[in-house]
Amino acid sequence: MQPDKERAHGKDSAVSEAIGFIIIFGIIIAGIGIVTLYGYPMLLQQQSTSNEQIMEKNMIVLQNDLKSIAYKTVPYTETSLNVGGGALTVYNMTYDNATESNFSIYNQQGVWNGFGIAPPSNPLIVSTGDLRYESISEQTGLSLENGGVVKRSLSESGSSMLATPRWYYDSQTNTAVIYLIEFVTPSTDIMSQEGVGSVKMDLILTNYSQFQLAQGDTLYVKYLPNNNADYSAAWDSYFTGSLNMVPTGNPNEYEWLGPLMPPAQQVPASGATVVIYQYEVAIDNI
Repeated sequence: MQPDKERAHGKDSAVSEAIGFIIIFGIIIAGIGIVTLYGYPMLLQQQSTSNEQIMEKNMIVLQNDLKSIAYKTVPYTETSLNVGGGALTVYNMTYDNATESNFSIYNQQGVWNGFGIAPPSNPLIVSTGDLRYESISEQTGLSLENGGVVKRSLSESGSSMLATPRWYYDSQTNTAVIYLIEFVTPSTDIMSQEGVGSVKMDLILTNYSQFQLAQGDTLYVKYLPNNNADYSAAWDSYFTGSLNMVPTGNPNEYEWLGPLMPPAQQVPASGATVVIYQYEVAIDNI
């Protein structure tokens, strides 16, 4: 009977090894499943967050390039960058004036009489174009627009300004300074970039004008948002927060240097000087 007991013991050992293998294999499969279910989405989210942060820094770098060209008269700049998770596209100032954003400057009579030798259309309307990054996976939009870096969500309304442009009011000289920066491209076609590439900019035109407001006159600024990239909330925050402009009640229209300003911030219109710098910056490649 001893051989039969040994054979039964051998069978029991084989069964135990098989059960152990199944248990270990099940643990491995369960671990892989947990990682796939919870860990992989977290990795994707971290990658998306990383791409967004990288593009925010890239936009700040491009804004500094723009400042060097417009304000420091650097002939050209060329910056290499990595566009991850989306596409970087340049829309020039003449791409589609019906839908692209623009800035209007005018006085109380709705005209602007002080720009250049021959006054342009009244009011002065400048379509700036923008350098825009959009990511469908991250639902994020970033733009370098008229010298400012603005951010929005593609799935929700609202926007914020990450880096401000250079508009300012000097109370010592009673002077308001406005910078208008327009993008132009070699052709009317949209230029876009994904992955590693470079952005080259150079200054092709500078215009300067100065105008003194008459007694009782008022300066107005209006921002018309892009139909496909609305940054009106960001510009509203900048105009009212940083520059202390006052909304007039008309959509996206603000008073600067006029009687609607709060008493503590009111600027006398009589004798106030308005200076406008206008730049055309060519983006040769992207």
